[in-house]
Amino acid sequence: MHATVRSVIEAASPAHDDFCILDTEASPEHLSRGTAQYADAMLLVVEPYFKSLETGRRMAELGKDLGLEHVALIANKMRGESDLEAVREFAENNGLVVGGIIPFDEAMPGAERAGTSPLDYAPEGPAVAAIHQIARGLVDGSIAGNGGSAGNGAAPA
Repeated sequence: MHATVRSVIEAASPAHDDFCILDTEASPEHLSRGTAQYADAMLLVVEPYFKSLETGRRMAELGKDLGLEHVALIANKMRGESDLEAVREFAENNGLVVGGIIPFDEAMPGAERAGTSPLDYAPEGPAVAAIHQIARGLVDGSIAGNGGSAGNGAAPA
């Protein structure tokens, strides 16, 4: 599986304005298999719970140890200001950047139950809008890609 991923990355266009976004498994194994050498940035999706945040911190540390200069947390399933504050406080206390915010959106589990992409299931939903904003930030360099500290993504629902 990891060899296939590396092959896809190697075949991706090297042009500066072309992007390859890879959604990897939630484990450090892909980093130990050499995927990081092809990456310019790593976004770590976290939820506002200690185990998730601590896993994000450890993955960020590993990514930086492997030479990734641009690492950011993506705060996912934010239900309100207290969730967002927990992620921001953890990030600040650990020298991490919050690169985007995805609000909790009931359409996301609905898409999963329907067996379809959230982009197809609820293209106008708040989570999809936040994901679009994060993607735009990757393209314009304001999220992790050019060392920019990211904005807030989208306001929590």
